[in-house]
Amino acid sequence: MTGTILPAAILFLFLNGATGYAQKAAKGRIEKPTKKIYNPPYPNKPVKPFRIIGNIYYVGETNYTSFLITTPQGNILLDTMTDPEAPAIRKGVEELGFHLKDIKILLQTHAHVDHVGGLAKLKELTGAKVYVMAQDESVLADGGRSDFRSDGRELWKPVRADQTLHDGEKVQLGGVTMVAHLTPGHTKGCTAWSTEVKENGRKYNVLFICSNRLNDGVPLIGNKKFPGIAEAYALGFKTLKRLPCDVFLASHAYMFNMEEKLKRMQEGAQPNPFIDPQGCRDYIADYEHEYLYQLQEERAGGKSAGTAPAGR
Repeated sequence: MTGTILPAAILFLFLNGATGYAQKAAKGRIEKPTKKIYNPPYPNKPVKPFRIIGNIYYVGETNYTSFLITTPQGNILLDTMTDPEAPAIRKGVEELGFHLKDIKILLQTHAHVDHVGGLAKLKELTGAKVYVMAQDESVLADGGRSDFRSDGRELWKPVRADQTLHDGEKVQLGGVTMVAHLTPGHTKGCTAWSTEVKENGRKYNVLFICSNRLNDGVPLIGNKKFPGIAEAYALGFKTLKRLPCDVFLASHAYMFNMEEKLKRMQEGAQPNPFIDPQGCRDYIADYEHEYLYQLQEERAGGKSAGTAPAGR
């Protein structure tokens, strides 16, 4: 990728209805972000499984997430955390009164070890079909060896997908529809998922965001392993901005303030604290700001930075 392509990418965002920081990037200098959107460490501790809203349940931990979406004809599991945490998912599913074998479909947000590390074990335990976005299919199948951040080591037990997906495709089971949205950058096949739920007679749009974090030490300019990475991130933000979002969830619990919202829910807060459209908008704006600032700095000769350590 050359520096001459990148201003055009930003201009493309501006001319196609981008708002906020994307417009500012097209007009002038982006200020350094002051809001800390990633402030490690985030400990990964057990969480008592709970219902988030409608037919969506949480079976993840305090950092890595895993979501159970139930239907009358079997269930869907989104993200499996790491291999050692697969038993925690099993325990959580059963604690909620469901059976592991009722999981028929295994979905992923993206092919990093903290989201697919437990996939091989969960596939073995459930017999479920694995669906993955086409751009992450090969890295899932080689255990992370071909990850553009990787040194070629195997990071998880390889898993071959039963079905590959493309942007906008639907996964349907028991009257539930999960729509796959390609939001690349963090990985080549980073996938946001949308669905609808009902709660107290109302319909809500649920959005499971993949991740738009910059990977530590991975350049946006001159990236030989992922030449189109800057444009990929731009596409991801454009996609997220057009998706309706009432209930905001994501691949890491801190991204959507899971613990704080759960505490409010347990205290009886109404409406459901997980109904958070503003939180969704804030997430997109914050991560886009970080991306555009880093792009600007690299174009000026600065080093690659990022906020996501390897494997996250």
